[in-house]
Amino acid sequence: MSRQVIQEALRHFMERPGNALKAHGGMRIWDEPLVAFADAEDFMFERLREPAVGMPGFRPPGEWLPGAKTVISYFLPFSEEVRSSNYRPGLPSPEWCSARIDGEAFNDSLRRFLVTHLEGLGYQAVAPALAQEYTVRDLSSNWSERHVAFAAGLGTFGLSRSLITQRGSAGRFGSVVTDLEMEATPRPFITHYSHCPWLDRGECGACVDRCPSGAITTEGKDKEACRRYIDDVVKPMFEPRYGCAKCQTEVPCETRIP
Repeated sequence: MSRQVIQEALRHFMERPGNALKAHGGMRIWDEPLVAFADAEDFMFERLREPAVGMPGFRPPGEWLPGAKTVISYFLPFSEEVRSSNYRPGLPSPEWCSARIDGEAFNDSLRRFLVTHLEGLGYQAVAPALAQEYTVRDLSSNWSERHVAFAAGLGTFGLSRSLITQRGSAGRFGSVVTDLEMEATPRPFITHYSHCPWLDRGECGACVDRCPSGAITTEGKDKEACRRYIDDVVKPMFEPRYGCAKCQTEVPCETRIP
């Protein structure tokens, strides 16, 4: 099976009615996805368990699906309308909060669709983020969509800990593990931060100024400070929909590799 078959199936799925915000005039949530493929036995998945990475509970693909051959990873870029709504400083826009929550619901539907699509073709597949075994403890999960996307060659990490892809960092990731064997996508970068001007060569740092919580500094990101801001400031104002991601909008890595 060619990569194009998978890519085309995902592209068609994006035209479904769920890819829109009814509360905001039918605003489109996601643009066309980027798709990449990783060998399920790639050494990078074992490296994610190393102490330096800080994901000791990470489960490699074979623990989600015995006999796994490939991890299909994709990036969903937010539409220009959603992104631009979040440009103003301070609190996130209502449109962004809706897109963050309703868009992730659509992402879950996309995960399920891809699993069903592969099963219909005679293969086994599982979406770890939807599996009963999926857990999040102390802000660390046993399957990280961003780290899996890095392993698949979709991008590298930035100062804000977002993953910067060819289409930027303003979006969400998803993945499916399958026993369909596909050719792996090359990782076209030298280090895990090659796409970030600040981490690569000490330039930019725009996400520091954009962060309303002060969680991002030139030294990195304080995940706990970010969580407190979301829980204590944003959630009470916007529940049940909430988000922030000021660090992903109105910055050079919003829609491209700087």
